[in-house]
Amino acid sequence: MKKAIISFVASLILGFGLGYLVFGVVMGDSDKQPQTAQTEPTENTSKTEEKQKEPETASVDEANILNSKGCLGCHAVDKLGLKGGATGPDLSKAFTEVEGKHGKSLDEFLKEPTSAVMSSVISGSPLTDEERTQVLDMLKQASEK
Repeated sequence: MKKAIISFVASLILGFGLGYLVFGVVMGDSDKQPQTAQTEPTENTSKTEEKQKEPETASVDEANILNSKGCLGCHAVDKLGLKGGATGPDLSKAFTEVEGKHGKSLDEFLKEPTSAVMSSVISGSPLTDEERTQVLDMLKQASEK
């Protein structure tokens, strides 16, 4: 009887831990916006130097759709300088490669994914037409770099 209780408790803890990992960490919390550290410029730093330090990649506003929908929890978009998770493939070439890999355009794939993982992700948080257009625009921009 003690072994059964211990096994049950261990399974319960393991189950909750995996659930937290998958849904809280990997998929990201879509309600939260990414936070960035704000630093004050030093006396020796000019405004020109500050502008030179800014990356020539997608701004936080452009990346907002990928952050807010949790895409960057699993995927990166290196061509846009967007660091994300390593669970899914880099999306830099997704605009041009999805059709060859999945047999449908990226737009159609985002409506009805053919992969099991993406099917469950998209069904849990479907994209509106406007959101899908924003994602398509960003990934098209990445494919052109």
